[in-house]
Parts: sequence; structure tokens; C-alpha cells
Amino acid sequence: MKRRINKVAVIGSGIMGSGIACHFANIGVEVLLLDIVPRELTDKEKNKGLSLEDKAVRNRIVIDSLQASLKSKPSPIYHQDFAKRIKTGNLEDDISKVSEADWIIEVVVERLDIKKQVFDNLEKHRKKGTLITSNTSGIPIQQMSEGRSEDFKKHFCGTHFFNPPRYLRLFEIIPGPETSEEVLQFLNEYGEKFLGKKSVVAKDTPAFIGNRVGIFSIMSLFHMVKELDMTIEEVDKLTGPVIGRQKSATFRTVDVVGLDTLVHVANGLHKGVPTDEAHDLFAMPDYINTMVENEWFGSKSGQGFYKKIKSDDGSSQIKSLDLNTLEYRDQKKASFATLELTKTIDKVEDRFKVLIGGKDKAGEFYRKNFAALFAYVSNRIPEITDELYKIDDAMKAGFGWEHGPFQIWDAIGVEKGIEMMKAEGKEPAAWVNEMLEKGNKSFYKVKEGNTWYYDIPEKDYKKIPGQDTFIILDNIRESKEVFKNSGVVVEDLGDGILNVEFRSKMNTIGGDVLDGLNKAIDLAEKEYQGLVVANNGKNFSVGANIGMIFMMAVEQEYDELNMAVKYFQDTMMRMRYSSIPTVAAPHAMTLGGGCELSLHADKVVAAAETYIGLVEFGVGVIPGGGGSKEMTVRASDTFQKDDVELNRLREHFLTIGMAKVSTSAYEAFDTNILQKGKDIVVVNPDRQIAIAKKHALLMAENGYTKPIHRTDIKVLGKQALGAFYVGTDQMMAGKYISEHDKKIANKLAYVMAGGDLSENSYVSEQYLLDLEREAFLSLTGERKTLERLQHMLKKGKPLRN
Repeated sequence: MKRRINKVAVIGSGIMGSGIACHFANIGVEVLLLDIVPRELTDKEKNKGLSLEDKAVRNRIVIDSLQASLKSKPSPIYHQDFAKRIKTGNLEDDISKVSEADWIIEVVVERLDIKKQVFDNLEKHRKKGTLITSNTSGIPIQQMSEGRSEDFKKHFCGTHFFNPPRYLRLFEIIPGPETSEEVLQFLNEYGEKFLGKKSVVAKDTPAFIGNRVGIFSIMSLFHMVKELDMTIEEVDKLTGPVIGRQKSATFRTVDVVGLDTLVHVANGLHKGVPTDEAHDLFAMPDYINTMVENEWFGSKSGQGFYKKIKSDDGSSQIKSLDLNTLEYRDQKKASFATLELTKTIDKVEDRFKVLIGGKDKAGEFYRKNFAALFAYVSNRIPEITDELYKIDDAMKAGFGWEHGPFQIWDAIGVEKGIEMMKAEGKEPAAWVNEMLEKGNKSFYKVKEGNTWYYDIPEKDYKKIPGQDTFIILDNIRESKEVFKNSGVVVEDLGDGILNVEFRSKMNTIGGDVLDGLNKAIDLAEKEYQGLVVANNGKNFSVGANIGMIFMMAVEQEYDELNMAVKYFQDTMMRMRYSSIPTVAAPHAMTLGGGCELSLHADKVVAAAETYIGLVEFGVGVIPGGGGSKEMTVRASDTFQKDDVELNRLREHFLTIGMAKVSTSAYEAFDTNILQKGKDIVVVNPDRQIAIAKKHALLMAENGYTKPIHRTDIKVLGKQALGAFYVGTDQMMAGKYISEHDKKIANKLAYVMAGGDLSENSYVSEQYLLDLEREAFLSLTGERKTLERLQHMLKKGKPLRN
């Protein structure tokens, strides 16, 4: 039987329950969200004369929880309209409705007795064969399944989502003693394909995989910081982006998550793993116990390792906790000579050898930190998993690490890692030495375009399963390279489809990237069938190289700048008017020029987590790579008979003028940056390039024909121009925009109106491109635009002047 999930019941509407409900709504599933009935009225309900029997009261907990979740930032939902897919109810009046669900997910408080009560109630109404899972972070699945029916046990397991469910991709699946293999296989595939997760089947051990290793790593740091007499700023400096971790690093992350939450899991581990060689590390240091007693839990309590202080003048300052005195003090800048050595090393994995070789406190910290981590993860096999790659997958998908422990160990060198361990009085598991003795010098190998891992029982390498559904550019770059320059690598994806991968810093688009794009189109038109533009970087592209624009403008090299802007425009038009289909696969930050490239592709296959927009106003210019032209074209294409055309044009004008950036790919359909019926969204980013390739191939095989240049774009001339000018006057008079904002907006208005034509007219794309380029160049001659460009280059954020 082919199992399908059309309706999910989520039991428990707290932060996790509401987050899980929202993510199922994100992917189009109907959700029933249930919680308990309140036991007493609020003052507000009493004043309204309501009773405990009123439906609004009985559903108050679930409704309030869901609304709080939907208002939270970052949002748990791709688009607010998707919340309509969630129906709410309570566990007394609506429990029978779980019989309609294909999957029931329990997300109540982490207490075994309460979970068992919930299962007793659910089993009375659940239909046979329905999946039923618990989102527990550590209660043994075996204990939860005791006393249940045979059908319940067969279809029951743990499914541990990480918080927030939309953003953290780890999906741990923990089988019970009688969970059927069919259920495990289905959940593994469903997590990857539909939920966009990194599915990891874990063993039923305390805290499973992610939290077992993640909590060890944090607790190890909690103890090490005192041992090395380090400040929290120093630790956060060393455990952030320099090693491929989040900017919030260690202590800021704990403040966000909540120290009480971390302590709860760590205490559970201290109790649950008495034979663990690192058992003592799960005991809280004194300073943590004091913070818990003081209820210094972090953001939720207003103070933790950091505290925001408001001054009398209204300004705020962030203070840091001194771990010796437990008093808040001014922040101290952390700097290390070892980190300076890594500033020119772009690839994180290439930094590790340099970091462990440091002669200062940073070097000592990294040697101790990695030695402890490597020893610990090697000894967790086969206790928590039989396959080492699952530990790496869990840490990357659940904790946002760019590289998992075994990948870091490989980057340092397996033998060097053991040498570091021995210096710290630690030993790796016996299987690591056996691996080396057999001549195997790494945990991973890349061959035939796939990643292979060292399989411990087989004492040989095995291909990581599931790779057939996605394309990893790191694995094929060398063997499939067709062309390369300093800005791009062009790879052969097979079946006649090329890929252009940006390799510039932050994937900015400069002359080398444009050269590479043109070369790729040349090659594809001569010898291939289609072209994909995609990469596996942190961001698709943050836009044009504004450093280059700034230097040309400062030097007043306007002829060269004009040529550079025209080259950008011409390249975007080649994306649109080449004789082969072009597909853009944007993800994460896709700003300015990155957005313009997507606008000109034949099709966009966007990751759900795509934050796309035309943000050029922030640096004092209008979109100059075809973006202003394209939004004018798209406005024209939406004009309908008897429509108020000016309103349609204004919507597209405001998309640029307000520098709107979508918070998901789905929101980009609202601004017409993505187009319904043409562009698609992919939830699992691992599958994105493979799906983009399929669409390029499909267009090619269906007889793709080179488009004809557009000359039928309706522009509104003075009618639109007058209305826009009045609007910008009013905005400035109301102090909503500055004088320079008004100047930029009026330049954009001139382009999108098609100039000061006396009546509605039909124009070509090239006509609009020329207007766009002229406006862009004139703005680069403005002092305030140069100030904005310089501020963005120095501070990384826009200037309002």
C-alpha cells in the first residue's frame, strides 16, 4: 500500500507543537492542532461573562499558542495564508477527529506519565494503520510504547524535530522495539522529500544523536572556559563563523535557546548515561548553578550570559557576564593572533589545520576542544549509531555546524587528531586505530561523484545512501569541470545540462562572473541542451560587486562604469534570449543582481528558504542590471481590460522603492518576483540542483525555442510620472523619506513610466534598459549615493542619508 499524508494531527500546541503544525501547513498538509481545556477563566473572560463551557474558552490555550507562534520572528510559516490550513481544537471535544488523520504527532510536556495518558486517549480514536509518533527529545521510545496495542507499537516511533522546525533541518527518527521497517523507511523518505529535512535514524539512547553530541560539546566548553580562564567573548569569537558555526556562537546561542532548557537536557544525560566516559562533564559547573538559581536564563528572562542595559538617554548597551565575579561588565574585544592567520582563508575546512597550530590561547583552546570532541564521537559508535556520517549529519542539520566532527577530523588529519587526543590524555575508539592500520587514512572519500564513508563493521568504504536524488557540486567540480575562471566554475551535470557555479566572495557578481556566465551560455548553445545557475554556497548571491561600482564612481570613470552596467544588462538579456533554456536555482540571500539574474531566467527553481529582492535603494541607486526594466515589463503583463493600470504599476514600483525582500520563496510570488504557473519552490535544498536540472532538460526535450525580443511593453508616460512625483513629494513632506530617497524614487519613476511620454505607448525592452542605465549612472554621480555605497562596504548595512 502506498502511504500518503493528507492530514496530520498535532497534540500539544506549545512552541514545538505550533512550530511543527506550521511546518506541515508550509508543505500543504491539512493540520489539526489540539491542546488541553483551560481549568479556570482569565480576568478578561470573566469580564465578558464567559464560562468554562464556551468554545472560545475551551480552545483558548491552543488558539493563543498558535497565534503567538505565527507572530514570532523568524516566522514559523512560509506565508501567513498557509495558516488557514491549520484547524484548532481541544483534547476533550475534538479528540475523535484524530481518526481522520494519517499521522498523529504527540508534542506534550516531557513527562512519561503524561505522555502515556495522552496515548491512552488517542488509542481509543486512532484508526488502525495510522502513524503515531512522539516528538520527545530524550524519553526512551521503549518506555512510551509499553502497554500499547500491537498495531500501535508497529506504527509508533520517535520523530524528533529540532526547534524551530521550519529552519533546523534535523529530523531524528527513533524506532521502538516493534516499529515496522515500512514505517521507518516511509518516515525517512517523507522527512527528506516532503518536509525538506535531513532524516537520521537514531538508536533509542539518551538524547539520541544530535543532543547527545551537541550537549556534550556545549558542556565541554562550559568546563573548559574556567580551566583556560577565558571570557565569554573569547569563546564566542572562537566558536562562531571562523569554524563554520552560527554568529551567535556558544553563549549567545544558549541565551536564545534558554539556559534552563539546556540544563534540563544536560541533567537528563547526567542521570541517564552513568557509564559514559564523559559523565562528569554533564554535571553543571558552579557558575551555571548560580545562574539557574538567579533565573538568568537568557533572552526569555532578560539576562543570561549577556544583558541589555538601557541608559537614561534611551540608548541601549549589551553587557557581558564575568564568569569569575558573576557580575555584568562592559564587553571586552576578543582578538587572537591565530585568527589573524585565517583571514585570507575563505574555505572553513582549510582553516582547521591553521587553528590547531596556534601558539596562543586560541590554539590551545582548539586543540583541547577538538581532541575532546573527536574522542567522544568515536566512542559513541556503535552506542548511538552504527554509521559515522549520521553524527555529522545530525550536528550540521540540528546545530547549524558547517562541518560535522568527523569532517573536521578529516580536515585536520586523522593521525594528527589522535596525536592531539593523546596530548590531552584521551584515546580514540579502537576502530579508529584499526582503520588506520588497514591503510585507510580518512573517514570520507569522494569517488564517482558521490561521498563514501568508512563503514566500521565492513572495514571498508560505503556510499552514503540517498545521494541519487541530489547533486553535490563539491563532489563533481574537479571531474566534471568544463570551464573555470576566478569567479565561476562551469560543470557538466550530465544529460546535456551545464551548471554555472559562482565562486566569488559572497557570490557577488562582477566582471569575472559575467564572463563566466557568457562563456557558459556560449558552450551550452554550441554543445549542450540547457543551463542551470546554482551553487551550494551559504547564499545564492548578495548582488553586484558594489566595491567595483564605488571605485569607478569615485574615480569618475563613467565611460567604464557605463560599459560595466551595459555588460551586466546584456548578460541578463542573454539569459533570457539564448537558444537554450536557462534555469536559476536561488537560495538564501538572493539580492540585487542575484535577484535580477533570477528575473531573467526561463524558469526559477527556488529553495523555500530564499530571501529575494531588489535592494539597490539601500546603496543609493536603482536596479541597473535589468531589474527596473523587468518589473516594468511584469507590471505591463498584468494589465487587464478595464483595470486601473496605474495601481498595478505602483505595486511593482513599491517592490523596488521599499527594497522588499521576501522572507521565503512563497512570499516572492506576492511581489511578482517569482511568477505563478512558471516558477516552482523546492523545500529540500539538497534536491534543488537536481530538480533544476530536470526542468532544464524537460524544456529542452519539449522543443525549446529561442524567445523573440519584446517590443510590446505598455508604459504610461506622464500619467504615471505625475502620480509618482506627487507620491514622493508627500512622502518627503511627511518625513517618511529623505531628500535623496526622493531623488532615487523619482529616477525609478521615470524609468518605469517609460519617460515623460505624452500618452500611453508601447516600447521595447532595450528602450527601458537604456533609461535604467542612464538613471543608474546619474545616481552614482551623487555624493549621497557614494556615502551609501561606502557605508555598505565598511559597515555591511544601509545608510539613511
